[in-house]
Amino acid sequence: MADALAVPEFPMPRAARCPFDPPPGLKELQDQGPLAKVRLWDGSEPWLVTRYAEQRALLGDARVSSDIDRPGFPPKAGSEGGEGKLSFIMMDDPEHARLRRLVTAPFAIKKVEALRPAVQRIVDGLIDDLLAGPQPVDLVEAFALPIPSLVICELLGVPYEDHEMFQSNTKTMVSSAATPAQRNVATREIAGYLATMIGKRLADPRDDLLSSIAGRISTGELDHQQATEMALLLLIAGHETTANMIALGTAALLEHPDQLALLRESDDPKLVASAVEELLRYLNITHQGRRRAVTEDIEIAGEVIKAGEGVIVVNEIGNRDPEAFEDPDRLDITRDARRHVAFGFGIHQCLGQPLARMELQVVYGTLYQRIPTLRLACDVQDVKFKHDAFIYGVHELPVAW
Repeated sequence: MADALAVPEFPMPRAARCPFDPPPGLKELQDQGPLAKVRLWDGSEPWLVTRYAEQRALLGDARVSSDIDRPGFPPKAGSEGGEGKLSFIMMDDPEHARLRRLVTAPFAIKKVEALRPAVQRIVDGLIDDLLAGPQPVDLVEAFALPIPSLVICELLGVPYEDHEMFQSNTKTMVSSAATPAQRNVATREIAGYLATMIGKRLADPRDDLLSSIAGRISTGELDHQQATEMALLLLIAGHETTANMIALGTAALLEHPDQLALLRESDDPKLVASAVEELLRYLNITHQGRRRAVTEDIEIAGEVIKAGEGVIVVNEIGNRDPEAFEDPDRLDITRDARRHVAFGFGIHQCLGQPLARMELQVVYGTLYQRIPTLRLACDVQDVKFKHDAFIYGVHELPVAW
């Protein structure tokens, strides 16, 4: 075991004046090598994986488990009351693959593209409201949150008038400042709501994803609890992450006016798509890494990760690896950043990434053209960044034009 004083603590703080960059401590560890031991809140010392090649290798290795019940799985701070499994993302094959297949179809690229006109109408309508309303305005509340919320509500079949309930509870669930008891209460409230909705769809099916999930209960493929957990995962993943990327991406572009000008002045959908990929690379919002447990000894990068040890894959620094991306700390929307690991890699990479990409393309391709003078209404140092959440972003983004 390494000298206790030599093992850095994780997670690490970001530099106050560099809110779009990974913590400096991660960069230092990456410079030293692809693997390092770190200390967590409970005293455990998992391996931190900082370089792109090793991250992809481990995330694609069947000996690396997503099951939080495995020995050595690195716990998040505040999870001493139990993290709980959020459906299939915290399971291994074959059960992971069986459950994931049940909800793959609605997120296929062709299905997602069919939603693009509806998403465009939502975005245009919200921009109309912005232009008609007072200034300054909080872009998170008035724009970034409603877009993915409206989309996932439509997809699932959840009434949008209930969005404030699940948004407030989701905020608690992803807050590292919340206690385990507070997160459990928030989880139970949303889960109870969805369980009731699924029961209604069992009795009265409709053309929505909740009805499809409920139908799997009727066929015996899911029990009611599994169906509820799956709906909960899709509801949270369907709005929290995309909302943060909309607001954080806008903040980053406003701080890089040359890149914003390129995007604003182009009608090329390929450049818009490229901007989305580069912003995903540059602003990875998974704040505390992808956590795994190793089930068999793995030799990698001159080290042996032993069975029963934990690993944390910090994609935010992997996406800044100079071996994978030239001049990685520079935001360049013209670069080919499609190889980024913002959505993970391997069998657990994000199921909803086609939907997230499409929503971001519509937003980034519309907002800055329709409001070309958009600007921050405060100094960037006064923006409230989410240093207290598992998913990074901004609490508020005051803007004017």
